[in-house]
Amino acid sequence: MTRRLERFTRLLGIVSLGLVGAVIALQVGMGTSLRETFFVAIALAVSVIPEGLPVAVTVALSIATRRMARRNVIVRHLPAVEGLGACTVVATDKTGTLTMNQLTVKRLWLPDHGFVEVEGSGLEIDGPLHRSGEKLSDATHDAVRSLAHSAALCNDADFDPQGGADGYSGDTVDLAFLVLAWKAGLDAGTLRKTAHRLAERPFSAERKYAASLHQHADGRLIHVKGAAEIVVPLCDLADPDRVLDLADEMASRGYRVLAVAAKRVEDRTGASAPETLDREICGMTLLGLAGFIDPLRPEARQAVADCHRAGVDVRMITGDHAATALAIARDLGIAERPDEVVTGREIAAGGADLVERIASARVFARVEPAHKVEIVQALQRAGHFVAMTGDGVNDAPALHRADLGVAMGRDGTDAARDAADLVLADDNFASVVVGIEEGRAAYANIRKVIYLAISTGAAEAVMFLLALAMGLPLPLTAIQLLWLNLVTNGGQHVALAAEGSEKGLLDRPPRSPQEPLFDAIMIRQTLLSGAVIGLVSTAAFAWMIAHGWSEFDARNTLLFLMVAFENVHVFNCRSESRSAFRIPLSANWALIVAVVGAQALHIGAAFTPGFSDLLGLEPLPLSEWLLLVPLALSVLLVMEGDKLLRSWGRRSSVPRAG
Repeated sequence: MTRRLERFTRLLGIVSLGLVGAVIALQVGMGTSLRETFFVAIALAVSVIPEGLPVAVTVALSIATRRMARRNVIVRHLPAVEGLGACTVVATDKTGTLTMNQLTVKRLWLPDHGFVEVEGSGLEIDGPLHRSGEKLSDATHDAVRSLAHSAALCNDADFDPQGGADGYSGDTVDLAFLVLAWKAGLDAGTLRKTAHRLAERPFSAERKYAASLHQHADGRLIHVKGAAEIVVPLCDLADPDRVLDLADEMASRGYRVLAVAAKRVEDRTGASAPETLDREICGMTLLGLAGFIDPLRPEARQAVADCHRAGVDVRMITGDHAATALAIARDLGIAERPDEVVTGREIAAGGADLVERIASARVFARVEPAHKVEIVQALQRAGHFVAMTGDGVNDAPALHRADLGVAMGRDGTDAARDAADLVLADDNFASVVVGIEEGRAAYANIRKVIYLAISTGAAEAVMFLLALAMGLPLPLTAIQLLWLNLVTNGGQHVALAAEGSEKGLLDRPPRSPQEPLFDAIMIRQTLLSGAVIGLVSTAAFAWMIAHGWSEFDARNTLLFLMVAFENVHVFNCRSESRSAFRIPLSANWALIVAVVGAQALHIGAAFTPGFSDLLGLEPLPLSEWLLLVPLALSVLLVMEGDKLLRSWGRRSSVPRAG
């Protein structure tokens, strides 16, 4: 929008200078004094150039900012208000944005024992463990405790079931494992006291596993948890491929799958150094696979559907396994086929067709933060206006590179928020849809203000050019032109900027990034309304002069007519397509107050001694009001007819079924 406004103002300046130059040439050719020509030229320039437009645009953006804040979208940079309304694709994180970020271990696979189901969700510790509804055998229960024991020690979270909202902290995977430990009858706090941690390797996107070395009463053990495709090959197994197939099968059902393993190591000097852990992580004993479920936000499916309805593509980015990501994407309506998934490994490998693969993909799995910049750039090269969501420090480059960066407010980092244009206070993807709707509403209101400002300025230019070409006196004096713009433009422009959202904003496709601000529809409406007001006002002025009215009386009546024209025309500007009669007045009381106030101010000026002399005004009799009102309504009737014709044209262009 900022770029479009800059291009538009440059074009407007050139056109305005041309019009003013034409008026000056006509006046000089008619022998008008240079002093009068100068003042009229300046007044006309003020009329044609909408100097109040920046204020009205700022008001429109500020109002939209407040509306968005009420709906959990915080705007950090004012021009970004309408940015979401312009985006053609949203690349969004899965965890916490599309899901509840409440990981729960729901299924376990244990060597020699098979699958175990885990009941409960979130931080509930009362969920029972069972196999197909049957109670676990002692051996199976011991196997579950072994897995939970290792996962609770290779863990940096804190969890107190009695502590309420302040009783837990840490990564959601770690918290889920601590909840599993409680369900298995273990107390993580007691475990940590009896097993001293000697060294650790925190989880990283590059390694895809975490490991810790602990001193137990009977020796030292390494505990590992991480991605199944990384951990399982490091374990002593007769058939690792079978285990990986089980992990893939769980992932295809929407589970996020992690493997847990352990290994006893010798008690020797230097074995506690962190770098030795990487050398020791081999030949481990696989304790099992843990399948996590992160429930989708209840409103996520509808939010994705709303984006698609608005013509905005949704691309999901996650660190999950490709099968898990695809299963969740299917549930959300984002993707259906495996070929719509691109992995971080494929992005890192590159290739001649990488940009095309990324542009056509709907899901990005096993993605590292560094890959997000490549995703953004590929989508931009494909012609998209990209909105990117993120929450971590490593997401900051991608948020900055995207056309619109959207950070998480609740779980996001300061670095991510500083790099973003918008912040979601509730970390909810549904708020992105709110931002799209409010952004489109803000842009529509800006167009309405521009339409009003340019069309009324064009009408005044038409009136002057026609009057001078017909050899008529100047329709209005310089001070009357300035008064006309002062009394009508300021309040009405600002009030129009507060117009509410029109229905069906999400049923329209996003505008093209190359679409000009002053497009074909606005040009048509501006020329038509400007011509109607200019022709009718000039004809009225010519009629008054031809019937012997003095210049004072003719200008006085014409000024009343022009104020009435602009009061009526503002209602045409409330929508580019909907009839003014179908938009309730109660939808924008500020506009009604502005119109009534402008008319009252002008009438009051005619009754104010001294001021009326300065402006060349006097009150109008009722008989003249009865003539002016129908004339002023002519622009409303013509523009209503134009909207009706365009509506018929759109209907006829839609192919009929069958």
